[in-house]
Amino acid sequence: MSRDFDFNRLGELGHTQPPSLARASTSTSTDANGGAGQDNNLLPIANVGRIMKDVLPPQAKISKRAKETIQECATEFVGFVTGEASERCRRERRKTINGDDICHAMRSLGLDNYADAMRRYLQRYRESEELAAALNSGGGGSGRAIQIDVRAELSIFRGNEQQDRN
Repeated sequence: MSRDFDFNRLGELGHTQPPSLARASTSTSTDANGGAGQDNNLLPIANVGRIMKDVLPPQAKISKRAKETIQECATEFVGFVTGEASERCRRERRKTINGDDICHAMRSLGLDNYADAMRRYLQRYRESEELAAALNSGGGGSGRAIQIDVRAELSIFRGNEQQDRN
């Protein structure tokens, strides 16, 4: 699905890019040395690099240019989906975007497979939050706070995704 998706056609479908997003990927700032610095509107490159590294073999290397390219693309993608979700909230006169808005935005942008995966993850997350709240409110007995390991939950989620594909 993701290979066939053409972001350029979204304008034809009536989806416009928010003005702040158009600036995010093209503007640069000048640092103290007079050189072009990174724009503060981009996702942190260390986080992008870490995500990229997680899916590669341990001996694989990632060039700086590759990280920067994915950084720009990921920032654009997040901003695009968030802009669509924000538009839904504006129409419904709400101020807070929630997970359901993101799922709806992905579906309306033609990213149905991603929306389905996000919906399943969101459901698992909410169930774990309810369990943690129940245990923290006295159902656990020890009185200590329960913490949910999101990375472990995500790896379980990824494992289920791979099984669904087979």
